[in-house]
Amino acid sequence: MIKISLPDGSVLEFDGAVSLKDVAERIGSGLANAALAGVVNGQLKDLGVVIENDAEVSIITPSQPEGLKLMRHSAAHIMAEAINNLYPGTKFAYGPALEDSFYYDVDCPEAISTDDLPKIEKEMKQIVKNNAKFERVEMTREEALKKYASDEYKLDNIERAKGDVISFYTQGNFEDLCMGPHVPNAKKIGAFKLLNVAGAYWHGDATKQQLTRIYGTCFANKEDLAAYLNQIEEAKKRDHRLIGKAMGLYEFHSESPGMAFWRNNGVILRNQLIGYIRELCDNNGYEEFFTPQIMSKELWVTSGHWANYADKMYTTDKDGREYGVKPMNCPGALILYKAGLYSHNDLPLRWAEFGHVHRYEGSGEIHGLVRVRGFTQDDAHVFCTPEQLRGEIKECIKFIFEVYTTLGMNFDHIELSTRPEKSIGSAEMWQQAETALENALKELEIDYVLNPGDGAFYGPKIDFHLKDAIGRSWQMGTIQVDFALPESFDLHYIDDKSERKRPVMIHRAVSGSLERFIGVLTEHYAGDFPLWLAPEQVRVLTVTDAANEYAEKVVKELKKYKIRAKLDKRNSKIGAKIRDGELAKVPYQLIIGAKEAENAQVSVRRRFKGDLGTMNVGELAELLLSEIESKELPPVADAKTDN
Repeated sequence: MIKISLPDGSVLEFDGAVSLKDVAERIGSGLANAALAGVVNGQLKDLGVVIENDAEVSIITPSQPEGLKLMRHSAAHIMAEAINNLYPGTKFAYGPALEDSFYYDVDCPEAISTDDLPKIEKEMKQIVKNNAKFERVEMTREEALKKYASDEYKLDNIERAKGDVISFYTQGNFEDLCMGPHVPNAKKIGAFKLLNVAGAYWHGDATKQQLTRIYGTCFANKEDLAAYLNQIEEAKKRDHRLIGKAMGLYEFHSESPGMAFWRNNGVILRNQLIGYIRELCDNNGYEEFFTPQIMSKELWVTSGHWANYADKMYTTDKDGREYGVKPMNCPGALILYKAGLYSHNDLPLRWAEFGHVHRYEGSGEIHGLVRVRGFTQDDAHVFCTPEQLRGEIKECIKFIFEVYTTLGMNFDHIELSTRPEKSIGSAEMWQQAETALENALKELEIDYVLNPGDGAFYGPKIDFHLKDAIGRSWQMGTIQVDFALPESFDLHYIDDKSERKRPVMIHRAVSGSLERFIGVLTEHYAGDFPLWLAPEQVRVLTVTDAANEYAEKVVKELKKYKIRAKLDKRNSKIGAKIRDGELAKVPYQLIIGAKEAENAQVSVRRRFKGDLGTMNVGELAELLLSEIESKELPPVADAKTDN
């Protein structure tokens, strides 16, 4: 007798070994028809897997994230089979599923472009029509190496695979090394669409073969696919690279790949955002520091970055000594702490730093502001006693919530990431840190998902994933608990018994990267920033030259109120000036003709609201300052944060 425990607490009994498919059929025919795979004692398995002992089981369907990921991974293999049919001799490197898409890296004897995607899609549909089954094939490492001795990509993947048994999956006439699982057959992959073609180096190494990367996506049904494709089209309209250049915020040039060139409007936007976070830091007891960008190799060895992060660091050698350009701000804070002498009465110490850091990203990975090589982190490092830790984590969470709520960003989900395979510090330290983060989230009644093995190398973390105005998820802020670095740097404080004790370090960043944050906000608002953030808050437009003198006075008067105003006195029609202001996404436009000049008034237009009538400059300033003070959100992002 085998007992199968289900998620709802019920137990099914079977006379002998039973497959996941049999379990689904016992639960109900509807579930059996929708079933894609199952989870057995926490392990995702193919639907045909046979269970021989008592187990905890759940069935995976397309309505679950795991189900969609399975469908996308299987769609990648269907795409690979189609490419194999159309382009004989193609070799296949990788074919993973991503958060909302999939891709395959291929070494094809012919060039494949976006023009070829409809042909590949057509072949995929034929494969689905034939309903090929996904079957798992296992070989010994020696058998696999012998079978694929002429395929350098499979040989490399076999060498990297763990264990003595190597698994492959076949469907139709295609086979590739794969851990699985997959959907049972081709008709289970739902609705799919191939998206684009890009280049990608093997293992992301520019010294290796350049492969063709073909992207696609897959959803449970045509309606969900259509909604996603519409989201992609909307995202193109909101592309921060195009909006940033059009608004004079930032741009990118080949002379410094992966790093932004900021124009005046962009600098204003950066400073407004930094100023807001800086004010919150001041209100919450933070002191601000600024540490060097280049520090010695010895420091990075002590911090663990040289062993765990060297491939992402920029380095230099001067005067016979090696240095590293900082990829993170935290070692600077550690040096400052170590240079002082603190008692338990001094803790917690809350230190903030808007530090510029550099990390090497592959040329195929950089993308505008959202994936860069040089960026500013709105870092904070909190040094506290173990007894203060949970309370300080809660304060950091509240801080982050306040910023996101003010900016109109909704949470998609919050992740708790635990110890990775490559890490420093003892198991006891990690357990303490993970427990503190978990308890803080529970006490604040915040829902979260567990992300095992994805913590920083020096400590576990909470990551905040935000949802933008068109429903895309972005990983932004983070809170990390670190027992390891205070140990590595031999930090201490004096407790109430005059004994040396080790402080705990919290790493906190609201934006994660200021550049990435601004890129996401640009797309979230589609360039229509709240008035307090808008680089140009007011544009004054003259109808005739006779109004120029008064218009200049209006601009000067507004600037006395610290309102960012510019004058457009070009010899153009007023309709053209208004259109230009709309295209520049200026929140307020003031129209001044002879009548307004004579009456010392302005005619006010508010973006999204239209004509607000005439008023004098004092009344206008009061209106603007009230909106700035309240940090009122534009219609595109007028949403409150969940949780």
